[in-house]
Amino acid sequence: MQAIILAAGMGKRLGDLTKDNTKCMIKVNGVTLIERMLQQITHQGIRKIIMVVGFRSERLKSFIATLSYKYDIEYVENPVYETTNNIYSLYLAKDYLLKDDTLLFESDLIFEDKLIEEILVHPYPNLALVAKFESWMDGTVVTLDDEQNIVKFITKESFVFEEITSYFKTVNIYKFSKEFSDTRYVPFLEAYSKALGNNEYYEQVLKVIALLDQPDIKALDIRNLSWYEIDDIQDLNIAESIFADEESRLIKLQQRYGGYWRYPHIIDFCYLVNPYFPNKKLLSEIKANFERLLIEYPSGLAINNLLAAKYFWIKPEYVCVGNGAAELIKSLMNITEGKVGINYPTFEEYPNRYSTDRIIRYTATKTDFHYTADNLMQYYEDKDISCLLLINPDNPSGNFIPKHDVIRLLNWTQDNNIRMIVDESFVDFSENFEQNSLLKDEVLEKYKNLVVVKSISKSYGVPGLRLGIVASSDLELMALLKNDISIWNINSFAEFYMQIYGKYEQNYKTACRIFVAERERFRKQLSQISFLRVIPSQANYFLCEVIGRTAGTLTRELLKHNILIKDCSGKHGFENKEYVRIAVRNTIDNDLLIEKLRLL
Repeated sequence: MQAIILAAGMGKRLGDLTKDNTKCMIKVNGVTLIERMLQQITHQGIRKIIMVVGFRSERLKSFIATLSYKYDIEYVENPVYETTNNIYSLYLAKDYLLKDDTLLFESDLIFEDKLIEEILVHPYPNLALVAKFESWMDGTVVTLDDEQNIVKFITKESFVFEEITSYFKTVNIYKFSKEFSDTRYVPFLEAYSKALGNNEYYEQVLKVIALLDQPDIKALDIRNLSWYEIDDIQDLNIAESIFADEESRLIKLQQRYGGYWRYPHIIDFCYLVNPYFPNKKLLSEIKANFERLLIEYPSGLAINNLLAAKYFWIKPEYVCVGNGAAELIKSLMNITEGKVGINYPTFEEYPNRYSTDRIIRYTATKTDFHYTADNLMQYYEDKDISCLLLINPDNPSGNFIPKHDVIRLLNWTQDNNIRMIVDESFVDFSENFEQNSLLKDEVLEKYKNLVVVKSISKSYGVPGLRLGIVASSDLELMALLKNDISIWNINSFAEFYMQIYGKYEQNYKTACRIFVAERERFRKQLSQISFLRVIPSQANYFLCEVIGRTAGTLTRELLKHNILIKDCSGKHGFENKEYVRIAVRNTIDNDLLIEKLRLL
Protein backbone atom coordinates (compact mmCIF):
# COMPACT_ATOMS: atom_id res chain seq x y z
CA MET A 1 0.00 0.00 0.00
CA GLN A 2 1.16 3.50 -0.88
CA ALA A 3 -0.26 6.97 -0.28
CA ILE A 4 -0.68 9.78 -2.79
CA ILE A 5 -1.18 13.27 -1.36
CA LEU A 6 -2.35 16.16 -3.56
CA ALA A 7 -0.75 19.37 -2.26
CA ALA A 8 -0.24 21.66 -5.23
CA GLY A 9 -3.01 24.22 -4.62
CA MET A 10 -2.70 27.81 -3.44
CA GLY A 11 -5.50 28.01 -0.87
CA LYS A 12 -6.41 31.61 -1.70
CA ARG A 13 -9.50 31.63 0.54
CA LEU A 14 -7.27 31.39 3.59
CA GLY A 15 -5.84 34.83 2.83
CA ASP A 16 -2.56 35.76 4.50
CA LEU A 17 -2.26 32.31 6.08
CA THR A 18 -1.37 30.87 2.67
CA LYS A 19 0.38 33.89 1.22
CA ASP A 20 3.76 32.17 1.50
CA ASN A 21 2.72 28.57 2.16
CA THR A 22 0.57 25.90 0.60
CA LYS A 23 -2.61 24.93 2.46
CA CYS A 24 -1.18 21.84 4.10
CA MET A 25 1.30 24.04 5.98
CA ILE A 26 -1.58 25.61 7.92
CA LYS A 27 -1.33 24.84 11.62
CA VAL A 28 -4.24 23.43 13.60
CA ASN A 29 -3.55 23.81 17.30
CA GLY A 30 0.14 24.24 16.62
CA VAL A 31 0.65 21.28 14.24
CA THR A 32 0.70 21.59 10.44
CA LEU A 33 -1.83 19.59 8.45
CA ILE A 34 0.90 17.82 6.51
CA GLU A 35 2.85 16.83 9.60
CA ARG A 36 -0.25 15.39 11.20
CA MET A 37 -1.23 13.53 8.01
CA LEU A 38 2.23 12.04 7.46
CA GLN A 39 2.35 10.86 11.05
CA GLN A 40 -1.07 9.20 10.71
CA ILE A 41 -0.16 7.51 7.44
CA THR A 42 3.17 6.14 8.63
CA HIS A 43 1.63 4.99 11.91
CA GLN A 44 -0.41 2.53 9.83
CA GLY A 45 2.77 1.08 8.34
CA ILE A 46 2.61 2.86 4.98
CA ARG A 47 6.11 3.86 3.96
CA LYS A 48 5.78 4.79 0.27
CA ILE A 49 4.38 8.33 -0.20
CA ILE A 50 3.97 10.30 -3.41
CA MET A 51 3.19 13.98 -3.04
CA VAL A 52 2.07 16.22 -5.88
CA VAL A 53 3.34 19.73 -5.14
CA GLY A 54 3.16 23.12 -6.82
CA PHE A 55 2.67 26.39 -4.95
CA ARG A 56 5.64 27.11 -2.63
CA SER A 57 6.85 23.56 -3.22
CA GLU A 58 10.43 24.14 -2.13
CA ARG A 59 9.31 25.50 1.21
CA LEU A 60 7.03 22.52 1.70
CA LYS A 61 9.73 20.02 0.80
CA SER A 62 12.22 21.73 3.10
CA PHE A 63 9.77 21.47 5.99
CA ILE A 64 9.04 17.80 5.35
CA ALA A 65 12.78 17.11 5.31
CA THR A 66 12.94 18.21 8.94
CA LEU A 67 10.41 15.59 10.06
CA SER A 68 11.60 12.34 11.56
CA TYR A 69 8.93 9.93 10.34
CA LYS A 70 10.06 6.83 8.46
CA TYR A 71 8.90 6.95 4.86
CA ASP A 72 10.15 6.98 1.29
CA ILE A 73 8.73 10.12 -0.27
CA GLU A 74 8.75 11.13 -3.93
CA TYR A 75 7.61 14.49 -5.25
CA VAL A 76 5.73 15.19 -8.46
CA GLU A 77 5.74 18.81 -9.58
CA ASN A 78 2.67 20.49 -11.01
CA PRO A 79 4.17 23.53 -12.77
CA VAL A 80 0.77 24.94 -13.81
CA TYR A 81 -0.96 24.75 -10.41
CA GLU A 82 -2.35 28.28 -10.85
CA THR A 83 -4.44 27.35 -13.89
CA THR A 84 -5.35 23.70 -13.24
CA ASN A 85 -7.46 21.84 -10.71
CA ASN A 86 -6.77 18.60 -8.86
CA ILE A 87 -7.59 16.37 -11.82
CA TYR A 88 -4.32 17.47 -13.40
CA SER A 89 -2.34 16.90 -10.22
CA LEU A 90 -3.62 13.34 -10.06
CA TYR A 91 -3.03 12.90 -13.78
CA LEU A 92 0.62 13.73 -13.21
CA ALA A 93 0.78 10.92 -10.64
CA LYS A 94 -1.19 8.36 -12.64
CA ASP A 95 1.79 6.11 -13.28
CA TYR A 96 2.16 5.60 -9.52
CA LEU A 97 -1.49 4.50 -9.33
CA LEU A 98 -0.58 1.60 -11.61
CA LYS A 99 2.23 0.38 -9.36
CA ASP A 100 0.47 -0.44 -6.10
CA ASP A 101 -2.71 -0.24 -4.06
CA THR A 102 -3.20 3.39 -3.09
CA LEU A 103 -4.70 5.63 -0.46
CA LEU A 104 -5.47 9.00 -2.02
CA PHE A 105 -5.64 12.13 0.15
CA GLU A 106 -6.19 15.80 -0.37
CA SER A 107 -3.78 17.70 1.82
CA ASP A 108 -6.24 20.22 3.31
CA LEU A 109 -7.93 17.58 5.47
CA ILE A 110 -7.76 16.93 9.18
CA PHE A 111 -9.22 13.75 10.64
CA GLU A 112 -8.94 11.49 13.64
CA ASP A 113 -6.43 8.65 13.64
CA LYS A 114 -8.99 5.86 13.47
CA LEU A 115 -10.19 6.96 10.05
CA ILE A 116 -7.22 5.50 8.15
CA GLU A 117 -7.48 2.29 10.14
CA GLU A 118 -11.16 1.99 9.17
CA ILE A 119 -10.43 2.23 5.45
CA LEU A 120 -7.50 -0.18 5.61
CA VAL A 121 -9.31 -2.95 7.49
CA HIS A 122 -12.42 -2.74 5.30
CA PRO A 123 -12.46 -5.81 3.03
CA TYR A 124 -13.62 -4.02 -0.10
CA PRO A 125 -10.59 -2.99 -2.21
CA ASN A 126 -11.98 0.25 -3.65
CA LEU A 127 -13.60 2.77 -1.36
CA ALA A 128 -14.67 6.39 -1.28
CA LEU A 129 -14.99 7.78 2.24
CA VAL A 130 -18.22 9.70 2.75
CA ALA A 131 -20.03 11.46 5.59
CA LYS A 132 -23.62 12.58 6.05
CA PHE A 133 -24.12 15.88 4.29
CA GLU A 134 -24.44 18.93 6.52
CA SER A 135 -25.81 22.28 5.36
CA TRP A 136 -22.51 24.17 5.54
CA MET A 137 -20.62 21.64 3.39
CA ASP A 138 -19.53 22.29 -0.17
CA GLY A 139 -18.07 19.99 -2.81
CA THR A 140 -18.89 16.56 -4.21
CA VAL A 141 -22.18 15.01 -3.01
CA VAL A 142 -23.43 11.48 -3.68
CA THR A 143 -26.33 9.19 -2.93
CA LEU A 144 -25.94 5.54 -1.92
CA ASP A 145 -28.00 2.38 -2.11
CA ASP A 146 -28.46 -0.13 0.69
CA GLU A 147 -25.27 -1.95 -0.31
CA GLN A 148 -23.18 1.23 -0.12
CA ASN A 149 -22.82 1.53 -3.88
CA ILE A 150 -22.58 5.09 -5.19
CA VAL A 151 -25.84 5.54 -7.07
CA LYS A 152 -25.50 9.11 -8.22
CA PHE A 153 -23.22 12.13 -8.09
CA ILE A 154 -25.32 15.20 -7.31
CA THR A 155 -24.41 18.26 -9.33
CA LYS A 156 -25.03 21.79 -8.07
CA GLU A 157 -27.78 22.09 -10.67
CA SER A 158 -29.56 18.92 -9.48
CA PHE A 159 -29.04 19.54 -5.75
CA VAL A 160 -32.36 19.54 -3.87
CA PHE A 161 -32.17 20.79 -0.29
CA GLU A 162 -35.33 18.94 0.67
CA GLU A 163 -33.47 15.68 -0.04
CA ILE A 164 -30.30 16.36 1.95
CA THR A 165 -31.10 13.60 4.44
CA SER A 166 -30.21 11.15 1.68
CA TYR A 167 -27.02 12.97 0.63
CA PHE A 168 -23.43 12.15 1.53
CA LYS A 169 -20.39 14.39 1.14
CA THR A 170 -17.18 12.82 -0.14
CA VAL A 171 -14.39 13.19 2.42
CA ASN A 172 -11.72 13.31 -0.34
CA ILE A 173 -9.98 10.17 0.89
CA TYR A 174 -10.07 7.10 -1.34
CA LYS A 175 -8.72 3.56 -1.49
CA PHE A 176 -7.94 2.25 -4.97
CA SER A 177 -6.59 -1.21 -5.68
CA LYS A 178 -3.88 -1.49 -8.31
CA GLU A 179 -6.32 -3.45 -10.48
CA PHE A 180 -9.03 -0.79 -10.18
CA SER A 181 -6.57 1.95 -11.15
CA ASP A 182 -5.40 -0.12 -14.11
CA THR A 183 -8.78 -1.18 -15.48
CA ARG A 184 -11.02 1.65 -14.37
CA TYR A 185 -9.65 4.83 -12.95
CA VAL A 186 -6.52 5.64 -14.97
CA PRO A 187 -8.07 4.89 -18.39
CA PHE A 188 -11.04 7.10 -17.59
CA LEU A 189 -8.77 9.74 -16.06
CA GLU A 190 -6.73 9.91 -19.25
CA ALA A 191 -9.81 10.06 -21.47
CA TYR A 192 -11.58 12.65 -19.32
CA SER A 193 -8.53 14.92 -19.17
CA LYS A 194 -8.00 14.65 -22.91
CA ALA A 195 -11.65 15.43 -23.68
CA LEU A 196 -12.43 18.11 -21.10
CA GLY A 197 -9.08 19.57 -20.11
CA ASN A 198 -7.21 19.99 -16.84
CA ASN A 199 -9.40 22.51 -15.05
CA GLU A 200 -11.69 19.86 -13.57
CA TYR A 201 -11.84 17.71 -10.44
CA TYR A 202 -10.84 14.07 -10.22
CA GLU A 203 -14.20 13.17 -8.64
CA GLN A 204 -15.70 13.77 -12.10
CA VAL A 205 -13.92 10.63 -13.26
CA LEU A 206 -15.58 8.65 -10.47
CA LYS A 207 -18.90 10.10 -11.56
CA VAL A 208 -18.41 8.52 -14.98
CA ILE A 209 -17.23 5.21 -13.51
CA ALA A 210 -20.32 5.09 -11.26
CA LEU A 211 -22.46 4.85 -14.42
CA LEU A 212 -20.92 1.49 -15.35
CA ASP A 213 -22.80 -1.75 -14.71
CA GLN A 214 -19.92 -2.82 -12.47
CA PRO A 215 -18.20 0.30 -11.18
CA ASP A 216 -16.23 -1.73 -8.58
CA ILE A 217 -16.16 1.07 -6.01
CA LYS A 218 -18.22 1.43 -2.85
CA ALA A 219 -18.70 4.12 -0.26
CA LEU A 220 -17.59 3.86 3.36
CA ASP A 221 -19.67 6.01 5.70
CA ILE A 222 -17.35 7.25 8.45
CA ARG A 223 -20.39 8.04 10.66
CA ASN A 224 -19.21 9.46 13.98
CA LEU A 225 -15.53 9.80 13.11
CA SER A 226 -14.33 13.41 13.13
CA TRP A 227 -12.93 15.12 10.06
CA TYR A 228 -12.86 18.58 8.52
CA GLU A 229 -11.83 20.13 5.22
CA ILE A 230 -10.09 23.47 5.70
CA ASP A 231 -10.79 25.94 2.91
CA ASP A 232 -11.12 29.22 4.81
CA ILE A 233 -10.53 30.84 8.19
CA GLN A 234 -13.88 29.74 9.59
CA ASP A 235 -13.09 26.12 8.69
CA LEU A 236 -9.79 26.52 10.50
CA ASN A 237 -11.53 27.93 13.57
CA ILE A 238 -14.00 25.04 13.72
CA ALA A 239 -11.29 22.43 13.08
CA GLU A 240 -9.27 23.79 16.00
CA SER A 241 -12.23 23.31 18.32
CA ILE A 242 -12.92 19.77 17.08
CA PHE A 243 -9.31 18.55 17.26
CA ALA A 244 -8.19 20.29 20.42
CA ASP A 245 -7.15 18.43 23.56
CA GLU A 246 -9.84 17.90 26.21
CA GLU A 247 -9.21 21.11 28.15
CA SER A 248 -8.80 23.32 25.09
CA ARG A 249 -11.76 21.79 23.26
CA LEU A 250 -14.10 22.71 26.08
CA ILE A 251 -12.76 26.27 26.24
CA LYS A 252 -12.97 26.73 22.46
CA LEU A 253 -16.56 25.48 22.37
CA GLN A 254 -17.62 27.67 25.28
CA GLN A 255 -16.07 30.72 23.65
CA ARG A 256 -18.37 30.27 20.65
CA TYR A 257 -21.44 31.15 22.77
CA GLY A 258 -23.64 28.96 20.57
CA GLY A 259 -23.65 27.99 16.90
CA TYR A 260 -23.44 24.31 17.87
CA TRP A 261 -25.48 23.32 14.83
CA ARG A 262 -22.06 23.24 13.15
CA TYR A 263 -21.25 20.31 15.45
CA PRO A 264 -24.02 17.83 14.59
CA HIS A 265 -22.84 15.21 17.09
CA ILE A 266 -22.96 17.54 20.11
CA ILE A 267 -26.05 17.54 22.34
CA ASP A 268 -26.31 20.96 23.95
CA PHE A 269 -27.29 20.81 27.63
CA CYS A 270 -25.69 24.21 28.13
CA TYR A 271 -27.97 26.69 26.39
CA LEU A 272 -31.57 26.98 27.56
CA VAL A 273 -34.63 26.58 25.34
CA ASN A 274 -38.05 24.93 25.34
CA PRO A 275 -37.71 21.41 23.86
CA TYR A 276 -41.46 21.23 23.09
CA PHE A 277 -42.04 24.50 21.24
CA PRO A 278 -42.36 25.71 18.51
CA ASN A 279 -44.48 22.91 17.05
CA LYS A 280 -44.16 21.54 13.53
CA LYS A 281 -47.07 23.52 12.13
CA LEU A 282 -45.61 26.84 13.22
CA LEU A 283 -42.27 25.88 11.71
CA SER A 284 -44.00 24.86 8.48
CA GLU A 285 -45.70 28.24 8.26
CA ILE A 286 -42.37 30.02 8.60
CA LYS A 287 -40.81 27.74 5.98
CA ALA A 288 -43.68 28.41 3.59
CA ASN A 289 -42.96 32.14 3.79
CA PHE A 290 -39.16 31.85 3.87
CA GLU A 291 -38.39 33.27 0.43
CA ARG A 292 -40.53 36.37 0.81
CA LEU A 293 -39.22 37.05 4.32
CA LEU A 294 -35.65 36.69 3.11
CA ILE A 295 -35.92 39.28 0.34
CA GLU A 296 -38.20 41.80 2.10
CA TYR A 297 -37.20 44.45 4.65
CA PRO A 298 -38.63 44.05 8.15
CA SER A 299 -40.82 46.75 9.63
CA GLY A 300 -39.33 49.44 11.81
CA LEU A 301 -39.17 49.40 15.60
CA ALA A 302 -42.52 51.12 16.18
CA ILE A 303 -44.45 48.50 14.18
CA ASN A 304 -42.63 45.62 15.83
CA ASN A 305 -43.40 47.11 19.24
CA LEU A 306 -47.08 46.82 18.27
CA LEU A 307 -46.55 43.15 17.50
CA ALA A 308 -44.76 42.61 20.81
CA ALA A 309 -47.64 44.32 22.62
CA LYS A 310 -50.11 42.01 20.87
CA TYR A 311 -47.87 39.03 21.71
CA PHE A 312 -48.03 39.75 25.46
CA TRP A 313 -51.43 41.51 25.63
CA ILE A 314 -50.04 44.80 26.95
CA LYS A 315 -50.20 48.39 25.73
CA PRO A 316 -47.81 49.30 22.88
CA GLU A 317 -46.41 52.32 24.69
CA TYR A 318 -45.24 50.06 27.52
CA VAL A 319 -43.08 47.71 25.42
CA CYS A 320 -39.88 47.74 23.40
CA VAL A 321 -38.74 44.75 21.36
CA GLY A 322 -35.07 43.86 21.05
CA ASN A 323 -32.68 41.73 19.07
CA GLY A 324 -32.66 39.26 21.92
CA ALA A 325 -32.97 40.33 25.54
CA ALA A 326 -29.20 40.94 25.50
CA GLU A 327 -29.61 44.04 23.30
CA LEU A 328 -32.16 45.48 25.71
CA ILE A 329 -30.14 44.61 28.80
CA LYS A 330 -27.20 46.53 27.37
CA SER A 331 -29.34 49.63 26.74
CA LEU A 332 -31.13 49.33 30.07
CA MET A 333 -27.92 49.12 32.08
CA ASN A 334 -26.41 52.00 30.09
CA ILE A 335 -29.18 54.35 31.17
CA THR A 336 -29.33 53.09 34.76
CA GLU A 337 -27.81 55.41 37.34
CA GLY A 338 -26.67 54.95 40.91
CA LYS A 339 -25.95 51.69 42.68
CA VAL A 340 -27.65 48.44 41.67
CA GLY A 341 -28.45 45.52 43.94
CA ILE A 342 -27.71 42.18 42.25
CA ASN A 343 -28.18 38.71 43.71
CA TYR A 344 -25.29 36.28 43.16
CA PRO A 345 -24.74 33.87 41.50
CA THR A 346 -26.55 35.46 38.59
CA PHE A 347 -26.95 35.79 34.84
CA GLU A 348 -23.82 37.82 34.24
CA GLU A 349 -25.02 39.81 31.26
CA TYR A 350 -26.36 42.36 33.76
CA PRO A 351 -23.27 42.94 35.96
CA ASN A 352 -21.01 42.73 32.90
CA ARG A 353 -22.82 45.80 31.58
CA TYR A 354 -22.35 47.84 34.77
CA SER A 355 -19.47 49.27 36.76
CA THR A 356 -18.31 46.86 39.44
CA ASP A 357 -17.97 49.64 41.99
CA ARG A 358 -21.65 50.49 41.58
CA ILE A 359 -22.92 46.96 42.24
CA ILE A 360 -24.11 45.99 45.73
CA ARG A 361 -23.90 42.22 45.90
CA TYR A 362 -26.21 39.91 47.79
CA THR A 363 -25.04 36.29 47.90
CA ALA A 364 -27.45 33.62 49.07
CA THR A 365 -25.87 31.74 51.97
CA LYS A 366 -28.02 28.61 51.92
CA THR A 367 -26.56 25.51 50.29
CA ASP A 368 -29.23 25.50 47.59
CA PHE A 369 -28.78 29.26 46.93
CA HIS A 370 -32.39 29.79 48.01
CA TYR A 371 -33.49 33.27 48.99
CA THR A 372 -36.81 35.02 49.58
CA ALA A 373 -38.29 38.47 49.14
CA ASP A 374 -37.78 39.00 52.87
CA ASN A 375 -34.07 38.13 52.55
CA LEU A 376 -33.65 40.81 49.89
CA MET A 377 -35.60 43.48 51.77
CA GLN A 378 -33.66 42.82 54.96
CA TYR A 379 -30.29 42.88 53.20
CA TYR A 380 -30.88 46.00 51.12
CA GLU A 381 -32.78 47.91 53.80
CA ASP A 382 -29.72 49.94 54.80
CA LYS A 383 -28.02 49.89 51.39
CA ASP A 384 -28.02 52.94 49.15
CA ILE A 385 -29.33 51.42 45.93
CA SER A 386 -31.33 53.07 43.17
CA CYS A 387 -32.17 49.83 41.38
CA LEU A 388 -32.75 46.20 42.37
CA LEU A 389 -32.40 43.31 39.90
CA LEU A 390 -34.44 40.15 40.38
CA ILE A 391 -34.14 37.25 37.93
CA ASN A 392 -37.14 35.05 38.64
CA PRO A 393 -36.69 32.11 38.30
CA ASP A 394 -33.04 32.85 38.91
CA ASN A 395 -30.22 31.79 36.63
CA PRO A 396 -28.34 29.55 37.37
CA SER A 397 -29.92 28.48 40.67
CA GLY A 398 -33.52 28.10 39.50
CA ASN A 399 -34.68 29.83 42.71
CA PHE A 400 -38.24 31.11 42.39
CA ILE A 401 -40.06 33.75 44.42
CA PRO A 402 -43.87 33.40 44.20
CA LYS A 403 -45.76 36.25 42.59
CA HIS A 404 -47.41 37.45 45.80
CA ASP A 405 -43.96 37.84 47.38
CA VAL A 406 -42.62 39.62 44.31
CA ILE A 407 -45.53 42.06 44.70
CA ARG A 408 -44.50 42.67 48.32
CA LEU A 409 -40.96 43.34 47.08
CA LEU A 410 -42.36 45.73 44.47
CA ASN A 411 -44.24 47.64 47.14
CA TRP A 412 -41.08 47.88 49.24
CA THR A 413 -38.97 49.16 46.32
CA GLN A 414 -41.68 51.63 45.34
CA ASP A 415 -41.86 52.98 48.90
CA ASN A 416 -38.07 53.38 48.90
CA ASN A 417 -37.89 55.03 45.45
CA ILE A 418 -35.98 52.06 43.99
CA ARG A 419 -36.42 50.91 40.40
CA MET A 420 -36.97 47.15 40.21
CA ILE A 421 -35.88 45.15 37.17
CA VAL A 422 -37.54 41.75 37.03
CA ASP A 423 -36.17 39.36 34.42
CA GLU A 424 -38.78 36.68 33.96
CA SER A 425 -37.28 34.93 30.94
CA PHE A 426 -37.85 31.57 32.62
CA VAL A 427 -41.16 32.22 34.37
CA ASP A 428 -43.18 30.17 31.89
CA PHE A 429 -41.30 27.08 33.05
CA SER A 430 -42.62 27.54 36.59
CA GLU A 431 -45.55 25.60 38.01
CA ASN A 432 -48.87 27.42 37.42
CA PHE A 433 -46.90 29.64 35.04
CA GLU A 434 -49.99 31.36 33.64
CA GLN A 435 -50.48 33.11 37.00
CA ASN A 436 -46.86 34.10 37.61
CA SER A 437 -46.00 36.79 35.07
CA LEU A 438 -45.89 40.52 35.81
CA LEU A 439 -46.53 41.36 32.17
CA LYS A 440 -50.00 42.75 32.83
CA ASP A 441 -51.12 46.32 32.19
CA GLU A 442 -52.61 46.59 35.67
CA VAL A 443 -49.33 45.53 37.29
CA LEU A 444 -47.17 47.77 35.11
CA GLU A 445 -49.45 50.76 35.73
CA LYS A 446 -49.58 50.24 39.48
CA TYR A 447 -45.80 49.98 39.76
CA LYS A 448 -44.20 52.64 37.59
CA ASN A 449 -40.85 51.65 39.12
CA LEU A 450 -41.16 48.16 37.59
CA VAL A 451 -39.19 47.14 34.49
CA VAL A 452 -39.86 43.63 33.14
CA VAL A 453 -37.33 41.95 30.87
CA LYS A 454 -38.29 38.79 29.01
CA SER A 455 -36.30 36.74 26.54
CA ILE A 456 -38.43 35.11 23.85
CA SER A 457 -35.54 32.76 23.04
CA LYS A 458 -35.86 30.67 26.19
CA SER A 459 -39.37 29.43 26.89
CA TYR A 460 -40.57 29.95 23.32
CA GLY A 461 -37.70 27.88 21.89
CA VAL A 462 -36.58 30.30 19.15
CA PRO A 463 -33.08 31.52 20.14
CA GLY A 464 -32.03 31.81 16.50
CA LEU A 465 -34.60 34.55 15.93
CA ARG A 466 -33.03 36.77 18.65
CA LEU A 467 -36.11 38.24 20.29
CA GLY A 468 -36.74 39.81 23.68
CA ILE A 469 -38.74 42.63 25.24
CA VAL A 470 -38.58 45.26 27.95
CA ALA A 471 -41.84 46.53 29.43
CA SER A 472 -42.61 49.39 31.82
CA SER A 473 -45.22 52.10 32.35
CA ASP A 474 -42.37 54.57 32.95
CA LEU A 475 -42.77 56.25 29.58
CA GLU A 476 -39.71 58.44 30.04
CA LEU A 477 -37.58 55.35 30.55
CA MET A 478 -39.19 53.61 27.57
CA ALA A 479 -38.51 56.62 25.36
CA LEU A 480 -34.82 56.51 26.30
CA LEU A 481 -34.68 52.79 25.46
CA LYS A 482 -36.46 53.19 22.14
CA ASN A 483 -34.20 56.07 21.13
CA ASP A 484 -31.14 53.95 21.95
CA ILE A 485 -32.14 51.10 19.64
CA SER A 486 -31.80 50.86 15.87
CA ILE A 487 -34.95 51.33 13.80
CA TRP A 488 -34.41 47.94 12.14
CA ASN A 489 -33.19 45.92 15.09
CA ILE A 490 -34.98 42.65 14.33
CA ASN A 491 -35.23 40.73 11.07
CA SER A 492 -38.25 39.72 9.00
CA PHE A 493 -38.31 36.15 10.35
CA ALA A 494 -38.55 37.40 13.93
CA GLU A 495 -41.26 39.88 12.94
CA PHE A 496 -43.24 37.19 11.11
CA TYR A 497 -42.95 34.87 14.10
CA MET A 498 -44.49 37.51 16.37
CA GLN A 499 -47.19 38.11 13.76
CA ILE A 500 -48.36 34.49 13.68
CA TYR A 501 -47.68 33.43 17.30
CA GLY A 502 -51.23 34.10 18.45
CA LYS A 503 -52.51 31.19 16.37
CA TYR A 504 -50.24 28.87 18.37
CA GLU A 505 -50.60 30.32 21.85
CA GLN A 506 -52.58 27.34 23.16
CA ASN A 507 -49.96 24.98 21.71
CA TYR A 508 -47.35 26.95 23.62
CA LYS A 509 -49.19 26.61 26.89
CA THR A 510 -49.55 22.88 26.32
CA ALA A 511 -45.83 22.62 25.59
CA CYS A 512 -45.01 24.36 28.87
CA ARG A 513 -47.21 21.96 30.82
CA ILE A 514 -45.53 18.98 29.12
CA PHE A 515 -42.18 20.50 30.01
CA VAL A 516 -43.03 20.83 33.71
CA ALA A 517 -43.88 17.10 33.84
CA GLU A 518 -40.68 16.12 32.04
CA ARG A 519 -38.59 18.32 34.34
CA GLU A 520 -39.90 16.47 37.38
CA ARG A 521 -39.23 13.08 35.78
CA PHE A 522 -35.71 14.19 34.85
CA ARG A 523 -35.09 15.56 38.35
CA LYS A 524 -35.88 12.20 39.91
CA GLN A 525 -33.41 10.47 37.60
CA LEU A 526 -30.68 13.07 38.11
CA SER A 527 -31.10 12.76 41.87
CA GLN A 528 -30.12 9.10 41.64
CA ILE A 529 -26.64 9.99 40.34
CA SER A 530 -24.41 9.54 43.38
CA PHE A 531 -21.99 12.38 42.60
CA LEU A 532 -24.65 15.03 41.94
CA ARG A 533 -26.68 17.03 44.45
CA VAL A 534 -29.60 18.39 42.47
CA ILE A 535 -31.04 21.74 43.55
CA PRO A 536 -34.81 22.15 43.04
CA SER A 537 -35.64 24.44 40.11
CA GLN A 538 -38.60 26.23 38.59
CA ALA A 539 -36.66 26.94 35.38
CA ASN A 540 -35.58 24.76 32.45
CA TYR A 541 -32.32 23.69 34.07
CA PHE A 542 -30.94 22.23 37.26
CA LEU A 543 -28.00 23.56 39.22
CA CYS A 544 -26.09 20.56 40.55
CA GLU A 545 -23.30 20.37 43.09
CA VAL A 546 -20.60 17.98 41.92
CA ILE A 547 -19.30 15.67 44.65
CA GLY A 548 -15.98 13.82 44.60
CA ARG A 549 -14.66 15.47 41.43
CA THR A 550 -14.45 18.94 39.99
CA ALA A 551 -17.13 20.54 37.86
CA GLY A 552 -14.55 20.96 35.10
CA THR A 553 -13.68 17.27 35.20
CA LEU A 554 -17.33 16.25 34.88
CA THR A 555 -17.87 18.72 32.03
CA ARG A 556 -14.87 17.35 30.12
CA GLU A 557 -15.88 13.74 30.76
CA LEU A 558 -19.32 14.35 29.30
CA LEU A 559 -17.85 16.19 26.33
CA LYS A 560 -16.07 12.95 25.41
CA HIS A 561 -19.59 11.65 24.82
CA ASN A 562 -20.46 14.81 22.83
CA ILE A 563 -22.62 16.16 25.65
CA LEU A 564 -22.05 19.80 26.57
CA ILE A 565 -23.07 21.10 30.02
CA LYS A 566 -22.31 24.38 31.79
CA ASP A 567 -19.40 24.46 34.24
CA CYS A 568 -20.38 27.14 36.77
CA SER A 569 -17.24 26.99 38.91
CA GLY A 570 -15.81 30.12 37.30
CA LYS A 571 -18.90 32.28 37.92
CA HIS A 572 -19.11 34.84 40.71
CA GLY A 573 -20.84 33.35 43.72
CA PHE A 574 -19.33 29.90 43.21
CA GLU A 575 -15.88 30.64 44.60
CA ASN A 576 -14.30 27.39 45.85
CA LYS A 577 -17.46 25.48 44.92
CA GLU A 578 -18.05 22.83 42.26
CA TYR A 579 -21.33 23.30 40.42
CA VAL A 580 -22.68 22.57 36.94
CA ARG A 581 -25.88 23.69 35.26
CA ILE A 582 -27.73 21.08 33.23
CA ALA A 583 -30.52 22.08 30.85
CA VAL A 584 -33.73 20.09 30.67
CA ARG A 585 -34.20 18.79 27.14
CA ASN A 586 -36.67 16.27 25.71
CA THR A 587 -37.09 12.78 27.13
CA ILE A 588 -34.76 11.07 24.65
CA ASP A 589 -31.89 13.50 25.26
CA ASN A 590 -32.43 13.54 29.01
CA ASP A 591 -32.33 9.75 29.17
CA LEU A 592 -29.13 9.70 27.11
CA LEU A 593 -27.48 12.07 29.58
CA ILE A 594 -28.55 9.89 32.50
CA GLU A 595 -27.11 6.86 30.71
CA LYS A 596 -23.74 8.56 30.23
CA LEU A 597 -23.67 9.87 33.80
CA ARG A 598 -24.19 6.34 35.11
CA LEU A 599 -21.09 5.24 33.23
CA LEU A 600 -18.85 7.81 34.94
